[in-house]
Amino acid sequence: MTKTRQAACERPTDNTAAAPEIRFYRANEKPYGAFSNLFQRPIDFEGTTYPTSEHAYQAGKARKPAVRDWILSAPTPALAAMAAHGLYVWDVVPDWAKIKFDRMRAVLRAKFDQHADLRDLLLSTGDARLVEAGTVNNAVNRLWGEVDGKGENMLGVMLMELRADYRQQPAQNTKSKTSAAGKTPGSIKTASKRAPATA
Repeated sequence: MTKTRQAACERPTDNTAAAPEIRFYRANEKPYGAFSNLFQRPIDFEGTTYPTSEHAYQAGKARKPAVRDWILSAPTPALAAMAAHGLYVWDVVPDWAKIKFDRMRAVLRAKFDQHADLRDLLLSTGDARLVEAGTVNNAVNRLWGEVDGKGENMLGVMLMELRADYRQQPAQNTKSKTSAAGKTPGSIKTASKRAPATA
């Protein structure tokens, strides 16, 4: 496992009982598929309404507005991710490797701030270790999750960080009507003319 500054993704090495794990991957799995970025739930982020958190995250990767619009025109979040992963290096913002984790944290904050049912689901996990359990062994799945118990599980780590942050906040502070980017619903553009599909 690659060492990261997030110690939360390291597994216990002693014989003490580890916290239970909640594993998720497919967006349609009940109830924890809602933790997937492919879960169909719109979010307001940076002045735009995106059909999913995956669309909002991938939109930050494109250097040119036309490329961003092309990614966002993908009819599903999986296709948006595939389009963004296939970009040429000159189409990617120059500092993507440095900013992508902060962007994902901000996208997750917007998703869970704006949907009380998802925030309640996240809080209901207690102290469980959250793991995005990928099924295909590749670099992306090992970065954001784990495959066969190996990987950095960054999505799981970020969800656990967010859960801990919500626990420290008074309940009324998490029910904000503004997005993570500080935009009110009246000032939001829509990323797609299509209505997002229901989960």
